[in-house]
Amino acid sequence: MILVPDLTDIVKNAESDAERRVARLLREVAGDPDAVAFHSVKLRSHAYKQQAEADFVVLWKKSLIVIEVKGGGVRRHDGVWYSVDRRGDWHKLSGSPMEQARSAMYALRDILREEGVGWFAHEAVVVTPDIDTPPHAVEWQPTHWLAKQDMTVERLTTAFEVITDLARRPPAGQRIARPDDLRTRLFGEFTRMPVIDAQRGAIIEEQNRATVGQARVLAALARNPRVMVCGGAGTGKSLVLVEAAKQEADQGRSVLITFHSPELIRFFAPHVVGRDVDVIPFVRLGSDKVYDAVFVDEAQDLMDAATMDRLDTIVVGGRERGRWRMFLDINNQSHVDGGFDSDVYELVCAEALSVDLELNVRNTRAIVHMVQEYLGADVGDPGIVHGEKVRWHTVDGAADVAEAETVAEQLIADGVRRKDVWIIKTDSTAAPTVTAGGFTLTSPRFAKGLEAESVVLCALPETYDTAGLAALYVAVTRARVSLDILVTKADRRRLQDLLRQGLVTK
Repeated sequence: MILVPDLTDIVKNAESDAERRVARLLREVAGDPDAVAFHSVKLRSHAYKQQAEADFVVLWKKSLIVIEVKGGGVRRHDGVWYSVDRRGDWHKLSGSPMEQARSAMYALRDILREEGVGWFAHEAVVVTPDIDTPPHAVEWQPTHWLAKQDMTVERLTTAFEVITDLARRPPAGQRIARPDDLRTRLFGEFTRMPVIDAQRGAIIEEQNRATVGQARVLAALARNPRVMVCGGAGTGKSLVLVEAAKQEADQGRSVLITFHSPELIRFFAPHVVGRDVDVIPFVRLGSDKVYDAVFVDEAQDLMDAATMDRLDTIVVGGRERGRWRMFLDINNQSHVDGGFDSDVYELVCAEALSVDLELNVRNTRAIVHMVQEYLGADVGDPGIVHGEKVRWHTVDGAADVAEAETVAEQLIADGVRRKDVWIIKTDSTAAPTVTAGGFTLTSPRFAKGLEAESVVLCALPETYDTAGLAALYVAVTRARVSLDILVTKADRRRLQDLLRQGLVTK
C-alpha cells in the first residue's frame, strides 16, 4: 500500500509508537493495488472543533476508512473512557476512541462532499495494538475495532475486506463518486507540500495541501508506469518529483533521480536522505546498475535519441515497458542547455501518460505577468504567490556585475540575507562563482531548475533569438520573492521591440 507521507517520514514524525507500528503494517498490505494510506490527516472542518485529526485515512476498494490508533491500554469506567500509559497512569478521554474516529470520518465526508465528489462509502475504525481483546458495545460492530491479534499483514488485509464488504450502500438517486476523482481529491487534501509566502520570506516550514494540479499528478504517478509531467518554470515540478520518488522507494523499488545539470544535486540530495534513492547527473551514470523506477528532471535537456537510448538500458523493462517519469518544461527552457529534439519528444510522449502542472507556486504575480507579457511563455496561473513588483533599474553605463552588486547591497540593507541573493549574468553560460561582495554569481545554464529568494539580473542578451529568449526566460523565473533587472537604454529598446512583436515561444 502507498503511504503518504512515506514510511521514513512517518517514523520520524509520528507522535506514538503505535502509529509507527500500524504504518509499517499498512505499507506491506497488498490486497488492493490502488490502495493509499494517508497519515496524520488534519481536517479543516469539524463538528465541534476548529480542526480534527485522523491518524490514518485509507482508501480501500472505493471505500474510505478513517482509523483512530490508541497505543497502550483503553478502559471505560462509570461511562467515562480513559487511556492507560506504559506506567499504568490513567488519562481521561473526551469520548470513546470510536467516537473520535467517527467524528473525523464525518468531517472528512463533509469536506469531500462540499467539493462535489459525490457519494462514497465511509467507515470508522479503531486500532488498539496493545490490547488483547477490544471492548464490546452496541454502538459499533466488532469488526471495526482491531486489537493485538489483528496486527499482522494478513489479518489487517482481511479486516479491510470485511469492513468494505459491510460498508453502507449508496442511497437511491445519489451520484456516486468516481474512484479517480476521490483518489485525486485525497492526494490534494492530504499531501503536504511546501507553502510559499513571498511577503514573509519565500518557502516557509509549514505544510499545506497540494494544489489541484499537483494532486492530479501525484495520483497519476502512483498508478501509471510511465508519465510525462509538463509545466512551466515555477509550477512545482521538482517538488512533486521528490514526493513521488519517496513513494516509489517506500514501495521497495530502487529509484534513480537524474538530470543534465550537476547543480541540481544540491536540491534533490537533501530531500531523499536515508532512502534507496540515487541522485546522479545523467553524464555520471555508470553501466552497472539498473533501476526499478527512474525520474528525469529537466528532461527537455536530455530529449535526444542518444540519451533516450541510454535511458532504455538503466530502467528495468527498458523505456517501452519500464517505470519512469519525466518532468520537463518545453517553453524556452528547452533551448538553454543540452539537446531538445521535437521528433524524439513526440515519440517518447506516445509511450506515456501526459499530465500538466498549471499553477505557478514559486514566482510572484508580477514575475508571472512579465514572463507572459514579454515572452508569451506559459508558467502557470499566478494564483498563489503575491509579493513585490519587478523592479527595473536603468543605468547609464554597462548593466554589468558591478552595477548588479550595488543593487544587491541595497537588498542587504533592506534586510535580505546575503546568501539569499543571486546575481544572474543573463548573457553568460559560466558555472557559479562568488563575487568580491560575497554574492552568488551564476548564469541561466547553471541556474535552471534552481531558485533563490531574491534575484538581480544583469547583462541582458543583445539578441533575442532562440538562445537569448531562453536565457531571459530562465533568469527571470528563478526568483521566489523579488526580482531586480538592470537595463541600459539599448536594453529597453530591445525589450520594447520584443513586447511589440508579441512573441509566443513554446
